[in-house]
Amino acid sequence: MLRHFRASVVMLVLMTVLLGIAYPLAMVGVAGAAFPGQAAGSLVEKDGKVVGSSLIGQSFAGDTYFHGRPSATTDTDPADSTKTIAAPYNAANSMGSNLGPTSKALVDRVKEDADKLGKGVPVELVTTSGSGLDPHISPEAAAWQVARVAKARNLSDAEVRALVARHTEGRMYGLLGEPRVNVLQLNLALDALPKR
Repeated sequence: MLRHFRASVVMLVLMTVLLGIAYPLAMVGVAGAAFPGQAAGSLVEKDGKVVGSSLIGQSFAGDTYFHGRPSATTDTDPADSTKTIAAPYNAANSMGSNLGPTSKALVDRVKEDADKLGKGVPVELVTTSGSGLDPHISPEAAAWQVARVAKARNLSDAEVRALVARHTEGRMYGLLGEPRVNVLQLNLALDALPKR
């Protein structure tokens, strides 16, 4: 029986070292060499400073920026660790709100956001994504915001529409997913335009 026990322990240690240490380290090394930007978190820099990741949405306020989808992520309340508080785009706590379509709190929040944004607002600008971290909006949601951004930045609608078109990503490999616009990349391009 001791012989079987010893063989089991040896296999456990061997597989732990091989599959729990060696293999993950090898994959990290290969990913870092083959895809250094993605392996480092797809970080976006501006003037030598990291301003975000192209994979995680951010809150943008004011009329001069395009706005992404709302985020339902939360964090622990610093005043009471048994409660949570809203923490938009908290990558450490990716999640949806778990509120269903019959939830009064959800209906009230969506109605309030829709009233605030105005008539004809695309549904994605008032509803959260499943992860709460979505960095993209549809080209239609970006187009809906063009007039507001153009007016706030003293630009023509055509200039801003052209910028949206340049930052619209197509379907992956021509067939997967939907066309989308990365809000952070678009807002950085807006900031790079000459001031008027």
